[in-house]
Amino acid sequence: MSKNVLIITGSPRKGGNTDILADALEKGAREAGHRIMRFDAGAASILPCRACYACRKAGRCVFDDDFQKVAPMMLEADVIVLASPIYWYDITAQLKLVIDKLVSFSGNIHIPESVLMLVGGVKEPERFDGAVQVYKRITEGSMQWKDRGVILAAGCTDKGTIMNHPALEEAYQLGRAL
Repeated sequence: MSKNVLIITGSPRKGGNTDILADALEKGAREAGHRIMRFDAGAASILPCRACYACRKAGRCVFDDDFQKVAPMMLEADVIVLASPIYWYDITAQLKLVIDKLVSFSGNIHIPESVLMLVGGVKEPERFDGAVQVYKRITEGSMQWKDRGVILAAGCTDKGTIMNHPALEEAYQLGRAL
């Protein structure tokens, strides 16, 4: 069965390791017949959630920013893929802005499945634990998404260093299996 797969990348570095990892998952998902939507949070202009809760009346975030572009994609998605480099043991601020604005849906969003993909220069995968734990709390708690997998690409510092990393094949295979 074909699925709508939304890939949200959070890297401010265009064409960097995070994008390369996301491309691998996308390739596998396309080959499996899934429809792909992409949103580049790293290049987007999204205001922080102000906890004004005007969204509760309006049914959407009332601020006119690039979240208005990704919100309709989220409503269509069967799978959401969050891809980010690790900055100070966490996802990037750009991706966090998108996640924070999930509150604007007031519980009226159902994305059955999710994937987390993280890239970092550090060699120790445990340095990714903070971001993974937050993701687990979001998927298992708040959003009730089925976690389809967490892919960690440790030791990828410079642009392109991910090219021979086993995470690329893992992402490709996960894309095919969605």
